[in-house]
Amino acid sequence: MFTPEPGFPLGDIPRAHAAEHPDAVAVRCGDELLTWAELDRASGDVARGLRLSGVSRGRIVPLMLPNGVDVVVAAFACLRLGAVPQPLSTRLAPPEEEAILALAEPAVVVGLEEGAPVGDGRFRSTTVAELRRRAGEFEEDLVTEVGPSWKAPTSGGSTGRPKIILSGAAGAFNPFDMEAWGLRPGEQSLVTAPVHHNAPFSTAMTTLFNGGTVTLLERFDAERVLADIERHAITWVYLVPTMMRRILALPEETRERYDLSSLVSVWHCAEPCPPATKQAWIDWLGPEKIWELYAGTEAQAGCTISGTEWLAHRGAVGRTTWGEIKIVALDGSPVTEPGVPGEIFMRVSEGKPPAFRYIGAETEEEDGWSTLGDIGEFDADGYLYLHDRRSDMLLVGGVNVYPAEIEAALTEHPHVLSGAVIGLPDPDRGNRVHAIVQVEEGRPTTAEEIDAFLATRLSPHKRPRSIELVTTPLRSAAGKLRRSALRAERLADGARRPTP
Repeated sequence: MFTPEPGFPLGDIPRAHAAEHPDAVAVRCGDELLTWAELDRASGDVARGLRLSGVSRGRIVPLMLPNGVDVVVAAFACLRLGAVPQPLSTRLAPPEEEAILALAEPAVVVGLEEGAPVGDGRFRSTTVAELRRRAGEFEEDLVTEVGPSWKAPTSGGSTGRPKIILSGAAGAFNPFDMEAWGLRPGEQSLVTAPVHHNAPFSTAMTTLFNGGTVTLLERFDAERVLADIERHAITWVYLVPTMMRRILALPEETRERYDLSSLVSVWHCAEPCPPATKQAWIDWLGPEKIWELYAGTEAQAGCTISGTEWLAHRGAVGRTTWGEIKIVALDGSPVTEPGVPGEIFMRVSEGKPPAFRYIGAETEEEDGWSTLGDIGEFDADGYLYLHDRRSDMLLVGGVNVYPAEIEAALTEHPHVLSGAVIGLPDPDRGNRVHAIVQVEEGRPTTAEEIDAFLATRLSPHKRPRSIELVTTPLRSAAGKLRRSALRAERLADGARRPTP
């Protein structure tokens, strides 16, 4: 079996695997599938179409595509040219879309419609089918190039403006992701989340780099996960804790109906996993199969932990697996004793190249150290435990939601004086986005009107699930938003607020 060596061009991966097993399935989603030979031909055609569209080495190519075989074809086409694939949600609100594309400055956007205006109108989308059709116009030999970066995921930020996190890894094979995620050559992977998120995209592509088969879910469905594990003899699966809770909520007879014996590892990340949920999965499948990864999209450093380790260090997210992690007290002094909480800082190991570069934001680092804003502590055995986030970022169903971005959209409404966005406990998604909106007294503004207003400005997962109208100030005399106090007040009274 072909196993790429470090430095092997990622754009040549489909050709190499097709040479060995052309008829083996590379990727499937719903009723569509591509063999390695088909993936090689399709990605080569799309690469030619992209080159004719002005894409060259190092250019970011936004892929505004849902989960499906086309997003994989387009990603490999980008890598073939040395360009940088950037999977994006098809449900971005117009302001988000404009901001991201302004940062990426793409030559072309790959989407679902041919010729549709995207961003602020400066860009037009093209489809995978149209790019393949144009491939016949390309008369030169297509030479594979290694790009300066192999992916460009996006993120929001505390300022409410998105940024691009350009990977520091070039478009050549690097065993890092394979080792970090426990992905073996020839893995049968099930990716249950949208690939416009970093972890699903990275694990799907890494499976393919190593000659495995990727099964993508078009959309998450708890029973479908179990059915696909049985149907395709899945060995590796990606979940977030919200999905884990929904699968556990299935009737026991439904869960027992499916044969999950092919599973070797179930990985979860993106949000804290409630101990009861994790314990239930360990009891169900065995501790050796349950794994967790803790890291940021920036990937300077990270932790992993098996279910077996977790039973001995209940609540931990693991020991440092790559890079360096330290704890800093909130007064800025270093924490050297176990069991003392502080802010978590990360950096790449000494002598290693930078793990990422921001486009659209500055990197706040001191001697290479930077923080995601998490608070945690190490135990005496070097296991890391998370407490909370120092920033106000919310995790909703494993997706980062930034209050500042929602609050900025709220204040665009002509009747809104101020807005505060907080997270309230939600048994399914971890947090429920709740907006407290200060309006002018006597104005006929309604929560429904504000919700409709936000629908034109924010993606669905960022919109508040509940909106509370108040006429009292949300800010202190000094103008500081009192998020913590506002949240504490609502938790104290049982969060008796409207819930959809």
